[in-house]
Amino acid sequence: MKMKYVSRLLVFFLVASFIMTGCANTAGSSAGKSEVEKIIAEAEKLSMEELYKKAAEESNGKTMYGIGNSSRGATAATSFIEELQKVNPAYNGTIEWSQPKNNSIFTLLNADITSSTHTYSMTLIQDGNQIQSKMLNTGNLLNFIPKDWKEAEGVDEKADGHPLTLQTLNKVFMFNNLGGASFTNCWDFVYEGTRPMYMGVDSEPVGKNFLYMLTSEKYSTYLKNAYDKLDSTKQAYFKKTIDEVAGNAESLGLKAANAKYGLAWIKLWCEQYNEQTDDGPICNELVTTSAVDESGLLVYSKLRSVEESETASVNNITIAAYQDGYEGIGGYGYKHYLQVVKTAPLPWTACAFIAHMVTTKEGFHAWGKDMGGYSANPTINQDHSQDGFVDGVDTYPAKNDRGFDWWSSEDGGALVLEDPAYCAEVSFNMSDWIDVIIGNKAAAAEEK
Repeated sequence: MKMKYVSRLLVFFLVASFIMTGCANTAGSSAGKSEVEKIIAEAEKLSMEELYKKAAEESNGKTMYGIGNSSRGATAATSFIEELQKVNPAYNGTIEWSQPKNNSIFTLLNADITSSTHTYSMTLIQDGNQIQSKMLNTGNLLNFIPKDWKEAEGVDEKADGHPLTLQTLNKVFMFNNLGGASFTNCWDFVYEGTRPMYMGVDSEPVGKNFLYMLTSEKYSTYLKNAYDKLDSTKQAYFKKTIDEVAGNAESLGLKAANAKYGLAWIKLWCEQYNEQTDDGPICNELVTTSAVDESGLLVYSKLRSVEESETASVNNITIAAYQDGYEGIGGYGYKHYLQVVKTAPLPWTACAFIAHMVTTKEGFHAWGKDMGGYSANPTINQDHSQDGFVDGVDTYPAKNDRGFDWWSSEDGGALVLEDPAYCAEVSFNMSDWIDVIIGNKAAAAEEK
């Protein structure tokens, strides 16, 4: 009898101990979260309408400050304010949007976070490598996944939710078609004598991320498969570089079986591209009658701004990947991400504004109205498949956007898509390797 009593007493204490430990862990976990993190966790359970109400209550009579790589955040803010005024007709809050220059957004955000007073509540930001290493790994930016976005048809949370993606933009290979130049394989853009126009990798970090991604398992295999489709003459030409860089794969810490193909393409690209200051001038040059046989890698949507004339036309260029039988990558995709700043003065409003941009057509319209930008939420994308039509006639085929699903598939445009985690993993060694190639190129040019 005494033994039964002791056993029951022991069981009682063990159960009580587990319960107390569980409570302590739960309390500790909750206590370890900042107020902004707690609000994000709560906001992820709410619908868009519920978030509008929270934002209207929090920011009425106040100004929320946002900062982003795209000036269109200010346009999206207008439709967001209109939604808050539907909740409360007397709502008089505002959103102040700023777009810093020269990739200074990381410096400005970190300065704000570490200051004694805090201004910014949310950001629209690009460059997955720096976002991962400087902002997410440090906890300076916090991820928020809206409930309505997560539940929307066609959303891929694994690919686009960590960090939350507003949109993917594409830069694609184009060439002037007025001469006899042929670009039917992505290796043609790094063939002997070819000098594609391109924004320098030091002036636009997303371009460097593109090169990092070429060493990944997926995209180095794309390059290997495209190489295998080349004729024997071109294969022999490229094999020298492939063999030359094969040993670098291990020293750079690359794990992909076909990494040497990625390294070879990167080396030749960096040695040969014709550096330009911006994609606008590249586009304006390529479409002219004087740019015979020239090529480039640039933002697809720049074609929307071409002014047709006797000496310039969208019809003077060909989108490489739109050709029947084209092999390999057709360009690359970089992303705009939406994040809450960890010291956000108005976190509810930040979450609601982010949700507005990724779950409503009105919120994404600032970007979605143009070709070449694809929301991570397919239900709010606009159809640009006939942007080249004039009065019902297919007048400028190059402007007929085939959409994200086509561009991102291996059988379609085979875009190289940015992965922040992979870029951050390989950038430490890869960045220096690329810089040496570009440095040697500059030194050789000076000697001439």
